[in-house]
Amino acid sequence: MNNVLTITPEKCTGCRTCELLCSFFHEKEFNPCRSRVSVISWEKEGFSVPMMCLQCSDAACMQVCPVGAVKRDPETGAMLVDHSRCIRCKMCTNACPFGNNTYDVQLDRILKCDLCGGDPQCARFCPSGAISYVKDLAASTRKKKMAASKFKELFREVV
Repeated sequence: MNNVLTITPEKCTGCRTCELLCSFFHEKEFNPCRSRVSVISWEKEGFSVPMMCLQCSDAACMQVCPVGAVKRDPETGAMLVDHSRCIRCKMCTNACPFGNNTYDVQLDRILKCDLCGGDPQCARFCPSGAISYVKDLAASTRKKKMAASKFKELFREVV
């Protein structure tokens, strides 16, 4: 069973450390534009969420690639782009329902989370613990508990 990245939005402080670490790990420069993770912030509400590839089990990016340049890594479960095969048609970026693949014009390639080869730097160094890398089963259980807790809160308000 592969590990998965999980996000706990209420823990995110919006510090953007994940963006800087990601860009430095992959491109050797601190440049959020070159990051595979993007922190979306709602300043007024004081709410931030780190967004990255969800490594979908039925990945649209892989299905639409006309040259088969997007494949799943059997070891990490990450969807990887073979840049030597990629024809830069950007169909994968358009197919992602979450907008988590981007095309870098200067680098002339798709930027997509590759789980840092199995040791995601965003999760390793997230100072608030908003991003974690856990066994798939643990992630599923945690999400169910979070959903149950929300339902409990909602039902309490109704009763």
